[in-house]
Amino acid sequence: MSAGILIAQISDLHVKPSRMFAYRHVDTGAALTRCIAALNRFVPRPDLVVISGDLVDTPLQQEYDHLVRLLDPLAIPFAAVPGNHDDRALMRAALTDVGYAQPSGPLNSVRAVGDIDVVMLDSTVPGAHHGELDAATLTWLDATLRASSTRPALVFLHHPPFATGIAHMDAIGLRNAGDLGVILRRHARARLVAAGHVHRATLTTFAGVAATICPAPSHAVALDLDARLPPSFNLEPPAFHLHAWRPGEGFGTLVTHWVPIGDFDGPYPFHDGLGQLL
Repeated sequence: MSAGILIAQISDLHVKPSRMFAYRHVDTGAALTRCIAALNRFVPRPDLVVISGDLVDTPLQQEYDHLVRLLDPLAIPFAAVPGNHDDRALMRAALTDVGYAQPSGPLNSVRAVGDIDVVMLDSTVPGAHHGELDAATLTWLDATLRASSTRPALVFLHHPPFATGIAHMDAIGLRNAGDLGVILRRHARARLVAAGHVHRATLTTFAGVAATICPAPSHAVALDLDARLPPSFNLEPPAFHLHAWRPGEGFGTLVTHWVPIGDFDGPYPFHDGLGQLL
C-alpha cells in the first residue's frame, strides 16, 4: 500500500471575465491565482486537486475561457464537479481532461488515486440553485461504490447534504440528501462526503460518514445563524481543504486540514542548534 495520499479541495471560484469583480467587491481571478500559487508550493505536493463547483459565476463562455487560462499554471492534476453557477455543456467543453462517466447529462466522474477512489457527483439542477442527485447519478454512485469492497472512497459534490444553520444557504442545499444517505450506508468504504457551496469550513457527520464543507479562495458567506439577517458575504482569510489519507487497519485514516492561503511569517524553529527550546 502507499505511504499516504493528499487530496486538495478548492471550491466556489466564481471566476468572472478578466478584470471584472464578483458582487462589485471580489477579485475572484486574483484570488484563484493566489490559491494556485499556494497549491503549487505546498510540500509535499498534493496528488490531486478537486474543485467542488461554482467554477465560474454567471456562467458565460468568456468566464470559462478565463478559468482555463487561470488554471493553466496549476502543476497538479485536477478534477471538478459543477455547482449551481456552472453550465454543464460549457464546463464539459472547457475541461476536457476530467474523464466524465457519461457523454452527456450530469458531470459525474471517478478518479483512482493510488489506493483510494475519488468519486465526484454532479448535484446541479439546470436552471435552479438548489441541488438534487438524479436517479441516473444515484444508480451510478451505487454501482461505482459496489465495484470494490476494499478501496477507501472519498465522495465530492457541490451541495452539502446537511443543514448548516445558515438559512438562505440551507434553502438551496441538496434536496434529496436522504437518497444519498441510503447509498452511503450500504458501502463502508465511503470515508468522506466533501461539499462546497457555502464558502465556509464546516464539519459534521452524514449517514455515519465524516462530512465537510470547503472554504473558498475569495469571499466567505457570512455566518448568519440568525435567519432575520440579510444574506451577505465577508472577505475573510481565504483557504482550502487538504484531505490526508494514510493506510491502516480497515480503510485507513483520513484527516482534513484547513490550509490558509497567503504569505505569513515563518517558519521559525522551536529549538536552537543544541536542541534547546527557544
